[in-house]
Amino acid sequence: MKKMSVVDRVLILLASLLAAWQIVFGIEGAPTLSLWAYTIAFGTLLLACWLLIIFGFEILDNPLTVVVSTILPLSLSLGLVWEYWPTWRAAYLVFVVLGFAGVALTRLFRPGKAAVITLAVVHGVAGLVIFLLPIYMSLSGLAPSGFMLVGIGGALIGVGGLLLSFLKMGKPLISRQTILAVFPLLLLLMTAAYVVGFSLV
Repeated sequence: MKKMSVVDRVLILLASLLAAWQIVFGIEGAPTLSLWAYTIAFGTLLLACWLLIIFGFEILDNPLTVVVSTILPLSLSLGLVWEYWPTWRAAYLVFVVLGFAGVALTRLFRPGKAAVITLAVVHGVAGLVIFLLPIYMSLSGLAPSGFMLVGIGGALIGVGGLLLSFLKMGKPLISRQTILAVFPLLLLLMTAAYVVGFSLV
């Protein structure tokens, strides 16, 4: 396991400060449920950053960490759907509840291939929503062009999530050392893209 360097901790600390800033200042004009969902998402991100700083990369192997980290993409994507895709609110809310339950149950009681596949599907759907919806809204003129940065943030964390998923399946696309080396920077860039993108709405 790669030991977390001082640079890694500084990058993760910066990401945590951005997440905290987003929690404090929030997003003006969003529906109440979206505001709650965004707050939960950035709160989870803040918690994840501090756990990484305190325990190092070893915390990524803890089953509970995977369950908790699922809250981030599900909450963020739910907030986006609730605010910008109202016709799919109910259906996506059901997906979020069932998806989180599926990840939690398989990770805690059926670890192995089933857990990894469930995690990949849930994260994949949520990641696509986070990636595509802001870009569509920006390109169609329904949101400022800067909102596209939220989609770019979704793409960045999607890359990191896929790399970690393949690593856990025993079929890493690149070495574990390389994945862990780039993860703190991906986390910071993702958080910065989210915060700037939401501030431009």
